Amino acid sequence: MKRREILKNISLGSLGLAATPSGELAASYIDGNLTIAPEKPIVVPNGRLKEEAIRDAKLKAETFFTPHELKTVAVLSDIIIPADSHSGSATQSGVPAFIEFMMKDQPQHQDKMRGGLMWLDIESKKRFGKKFILCSKTQQIEIVDDIAYPEKVKPAFKHGASFFSHIRNFVVTGFYTSPIGFKDLGYMGNVPNQWEGVPEDVVAKYSLHEFNKNTV
Repeated sequence: MKRREILKNISLGSLGLAATPSGELAASYIDGNLTIAPEKPIVVPNGRLKEEAIRDAKLKAETFFTPHELKTVAVLSDIIIPADSHSGSATQSGVPAFIEFMMKDQPQHQDKMRGGLMWLDIESKKRFGKKFILCSKTQQIEIVDDIAYPEKVKPAFKHGASFFSHIRNFVVTGFYTSPIGFKDLGYMGNVPNQWEGVPEDVVAKYSLHEFNKNTV
């Protein structure tokens, strides 16, 4: 099974994340920068309380990651889901902005995320004398390969592996709740259909001409 197919299966399972679809965020990640959209009048969606809408707007206006952390999240995201011939990458789908929002919406994840990003830079400096985002792609993949497969992880890398599983869940959730991810899954949502009656071969077989005439 291809890696992207495995990630699709993960996205369709239960990740334990109450996710906000990444396509709905009032923020975007472009060239290493998180841009917060200008403040707009609060709109209360159907089924939501005004207090919830106010809270969402407040969270979207705040920032959690430092610029360096956000760039690291972006690099990792595109290692986990790179662009291919079928669809765009994690960053192209808005995953960094999604993870930024989720850190504020579910602050219980903040320490593990920030600690994991620190671990990544410490390990990178140990091996290559520089932070993770300054390493070559080959060097980055070398570190990721040591923490990406829980069943093969050495004891020395167990903390890094725990962090990688954590961020991978967010990346997969963010990607597959975005328009690019929906398209990659082939998910069309609720699309209006048109009933054109019983197929002619079925009509002929079961003598349903009167049924077809009355229902079209």
